[in-house]
Amino acid sequence: MKLLLDTHVLIWCMTNDRKLPARAKELIENTKNEVLVSAVSLWEIAVKEGLGRISISQSELRKSIIEGDFEQLPITFDHCEQLASLPQIHRDPFDRMLVAQSKAEPAILVTHDKTLGAYGETVWVL
Repeated sequence: MKLLLDTHVLIWCMTNDRKLPARAKELIENTKNEVLVSAVSLWEIAVKEGLGRISISQSELRKSIIEGDFEQLPITFDHCEQLASLPQIHRDPFDRMLVAQSKAEPAILVTHDKTLGAYGETVWVL
């Protein structure tokens, strides 16, 4: 199964935070699953870090992602086209692009954001 991690799930996973749901941890650690990390998440983290909302080292995060054997997911034209067709259920542009990527790949977006669940079967709220 192909999984795409929402930004907060990525942060919880990388920091070994207890907020990471057990089911999400199980899915991420299952070597049969391909775990994707979107460039959108690193972009979102950089923006929030610049605003002083969080403090995460980009270089340490990248190192953890690589060591975790996660795959990088760039933003493609197909993702942008999918984004244009999404209903306005969620207003956050980072989350909307993650949903678009999950639909275009296809991959399961692993999130804790209940609002994103309204986007359908490619979004798993855990």
